[in-house]
Amino acid sequence: MTELRFGLTAAMPCSYLPSQQEQLVFLLPEQPLDASLYQQLLQLNFRRSAEQVYTPHCPSCQACQSVRIAPEHFAPSASQRRLLNKASRLGWRYQLDNDTAGDYYPLFADYIRHKHADGSMFPPAPEQLEGMLNCSWLAVRLLKQFYQGELVAVTIVDETTDALSAVYTFYQPAVSQFSPGILAILFLLQAAMQRQKKWLYLGYQIDACQKMAYKAAFLPQQRFIQGQWRSFG
Repeated sequence: MTELRFGLTAAMPCSYLPSQQEQLVFLLPEQPLDASLYQQLLQLNFRRSAEQVYTPHCPSCQACQSVRIAPEHFAPSASQRRLLNKASRLGWRYQLDNDTAGDYYPLFADYIRHKHADGSMFPPAPEQLEGMLNCSWLAVRLLKQFYQGELVAVTIVDETTDALSAVYTFYQPAVSQFSPGILAILFLLQAAMQRQKKWLYLGYQIDACQKMAYKAAFLPQQRFIQGQWRSFG
């Protein structure tokens, strides 16, 4: 990896653990960045936000653990198999493509208003979605889920040579009972196998945050803890 320059944000209240202070290390702007370099940074606990990449560097907390799964070794649980079978019976389908120019904002805004009205992304704004969809140095894909012929869920996905990385999932609140967030991961694991990817990255897991608990159910998995990847399950 070439020599890179990083910055450190000021401490601020953590949006996941209110008792903690959050700080981020980020790659300073105007440095060469491409999919190959980002692939290396993914392996070091970094994530993408719009055109920037960052990693948690909190003064007294190491709760954020990046999660990745090797698709060829993943074994769905009984409940995950039941969910996939249910989706298949109902004619649920997905596709992974690069059509990021569609009008996905109404679905995104509806999701934020209904599911995260108490979160940092409320109120929704078009710029939030545009920042995730558009990246000049990386291939951004969309995993789309369809139910009864209608687009009901979208997952923004970064693609590198050896990995898919799930950025954000949003969906119609009316289909929450079908667990589209869990289906998104199961479908991405299938897509990663088809594309012969080594890893699917799921972002950060925080054990004390209930909203993230679902990631721990995908086994076997690896988590980035204290500077190294450790295997679970």
